[in-house]
Amino acid sequence: MTRGPQGPGWGPADGDPDGPDGTRHPQAPDALSAEDRADGGAGASRRERRRARRQARRAARRAKPWWRRAVPTWRMTLGGVLTVLLLGIGAFVAMYTVVRVPDANAAATAQSNVYYYADGRTEIGQTGEVNRVSVPIGDIAMTMQHAAVSAEDRTFYTNRGVSITGMTRAGWYTVSGKGLQGGSTITQQYVKNYYLNQDQNLSRKAKEFFISLKVDQTESKDTILAGYLNTSYFGRGAYGIQAAAQAYYGVNAAQLNVPQAAYLAALLQAPSAYDVATATADGKAAAVARWNYVLDGMQKLGWLTPAQRAAETFPAVRQPSAIDGVSGQAGYLIDIADQYLSDNGIVDPASLAAGGWRITTTFVKSDQDALASSVRTEFTDQLPNTAKARDVRAAAGSVDPATGKLVAAYGGPDYATQEYNDATRTDIQVGSTFKAFDLAAALQNHASTQDGVPITPSTVYDGTSGRAVQGLPHGASYDPPNEDGVDYGDISVRYAMMKSVNSVFAQEAADAGLNNVRNAAIAAGLPPNTPSMNAADPSIALGVATPDAIQMAGAYATFADHGRQITPWSVQALSHDGQPRTLPSPKATSAFSRDTADTVTSVLEGVVSPSGTGYLAQGLDRPAAGKTGTTDNNRSAWFIGYTPQLVTSVGLFVEDPTTHQRYPLSDATGSRVNGGAFPTQIWTDYMSAALSGQPVEQFDLSTDATDTDQPAAPASTPAGTPSSPSATRSAPATPSAPAATGSTSRAGAPPSTPARTPSSPAAPVSPSAPVQPSTSADDPLTPANAAASPPPQ
Repeated sequence: MTRGPQGPGWGPADGDPDGPDGTRHPQAPDALSAEDRADGGAGASRRERRRARRQARRAARRAKPWWRRAVPTWRMTLGGVLTVLLLGIGAFVAMYTVVRVPDANAAATAQSNVYYYADGRTEIGQTGEVNRVSVPIGDIAMTMQHAAVSAEDRTFYTNRGVSITGMTRAGWYTVSGKGLQGGSTITQQYVKNYYLNQDQNLSRKAKEFFISLKVDQTESKDTILAGYLNTSYFGRGAYGIQAAAQAYYGVNAAQLNVPQAAYLAALLQAPSAYDVATATADGKAAAVARWNYVLDGMQKLGWLTPAQRAAETFPAVRQPSAIDGVSGQAGYLIDIADQYLSDNGIVDPASLAAGGWRITTTFVKSDQDALASSVRTEFTDQLPNTAKARDVRAAAGSVDPATGKLVAAYGGPDYATQEYNDATRTDIQVGSTFKAFDLAAALQNHASTQDGVPITPSTVYDGTSGRAVQGLPHGASYDPPNEDGVDYGDISVRYAMMKSVNSVFAQEAADAGLNNVRNAAIAAGLPPNTPSMNAADPSIALGVATPDAIQMAGAYATFADHGRQITPWSVQALSHDGQPRTLPSPKATSAFSRDTADTVTSVLEGVVSPSGTGYLAQGLDRPAAGKTGTTDNNRSAWFIGYTPQLVTSVGLFVEDPTTHQRYPLSDATGSRVNGGAFPTQIWTDYMSAALSGQPVEQFDLSTDATDTDQPAAPASTPAGTPSSPSATRSAPATPSAPAATGSTSRAGAPPSTPARTPSSPAAPVSPSAPVQPSTSADDPLTPANAAASPPPQ
């Protein structure tokens, strides 16, 4: 072995003395020590050893496969977590320091909202003048304090003013586009109401979070709860718990008992929808369910014993009292505008309640005044002076078919005495006015009769009263009577519409397909969730559905505008605190082909003819089309008609103002009220005023929508036909109708073989109980005192 300067084995391997490690080139001791230290040897410092270990780890990591290198080490993970945590803490501290508690905002001293007619200058009315009397916590019953905590924030007395889980959930739903979500504590709601605004965005939520933390640290729970109850909206124009206690129960906030307090706490979630004095059946059920939820929470939190909880009964509320600034027709129009803003997600009810809005509607003052005047002079002034007659109510809507603008509406005689808006209620059957959708469904879908003949206005059907409908689903049967049981025999669809023959349209709807009928109504503009518009029920054909008056006017506007559908709208300009807000543009869609829509119009023109049930509308002295409708037991009567420029619906019904029980119009007026009587009188008088000064326009119908055939009618007067209207109504003479044998269907059937559905069913009818119809009774009859005040001609 070679011996180098450092001993055996230190020399070159081959013993070459001239090698780099040979005896002629010995390494200096300092160089060897440095190399040893670099390798982390015994002579290395602590820092050098750490560096050596790092280099070794890096070398080892580089030697691993790529997929192993992609996985972070625990040191990297821990470092990242600590970095994020430190940054989060820093951001939290910074935000907590920067965000200050502001002064009370305008919502705490809310402004009024001002509503204008379409001209943008004439004021309809004002709302939002705050009905509020702030009271200290000592003047708020403990029952109310407990009820509010139970309803809105059951951890209120123990939390730090915020709900992390609630905020996280609300933020996620907002950024992910899943809608606006709650989840705020009472402290956060108080901060939102008193210091911030109702905007639903992350910036406002972040401020709300930090201000709530500070408020919870600087204000007592009693102060926060009192502030919350004094700034919350309870419906009926009542801001704050004192105003709410007076509005609903006529007592002070300190006098509220347990069931009353629980109901007011329930109102915090949906003030208007849960007002049981005016709510729909669904709204009442939801209010009672929320009331029970509040009481259950009070028991769970130890404020009620099980025995006390079980003993509570739902408290009766006072009827709404007059509201200043919205009397007369103003309140109904404001209600319609507010509903439009809310339903379309433009302004939520809480923001509207805060005030400061300037809202220009589509209502035309002259049209609105004319509509209210027509209801009064052509209807209410002609009623007998009886208690029941005072319970008769009217609903109406008037729409520009070219734009969809709602130019007038009638929701009641005076909002100060009748707060409920009849123009937007969806519990009044529309009767035979629905037959327009039956016809549209058949035409649009190129439907055929049971014999395979295409359905057109000239197609002949059997008009026998009580005739069993063919082609219904297995197990279903339907045999609606005609008015007064009249048998019309073989008549065309056009003639059947003119006389509103139930047996024909019950069969025609079945031929078109009941689901197609429903779809046609939806295409025209009725909401899919319209009550009782069920395709499984054959009586859908005769109008058991209950859309509101505005929706029906909008649906008929689709026919007036050649099949183009625009949902009626009522707000055309909006600003808040002087800043204009963007409104969505009305959307027009193609609901029907022009031929379908114009054919429906052509057939409905026959209703407004000397022989039609709506003959009184000829007093307009303009081309017009429309349909009468009278429901089973005379519980409602309608006329919906239009010219090329304007569409108007008018509906009448009777309702007990206390029990809300319905009873026949005839009980209130002394004689049967049909769609061709009072509703048509109102329509004619209003349309005459609204169209005064406008040019007389003809319907621009497509060539295929018209035919020269006269409506196929019975050869002789059907047995049991109602007598002609009395002479006191100056009814136009009815010419004799042509015989049915001279009519041909659009399918091309020769006169000797009229296209009609046979009166005998092709297959046995199911013995199951028939579905009872909403019986049409559309021939105009003279009102009880019509002789004293004849209608316009």
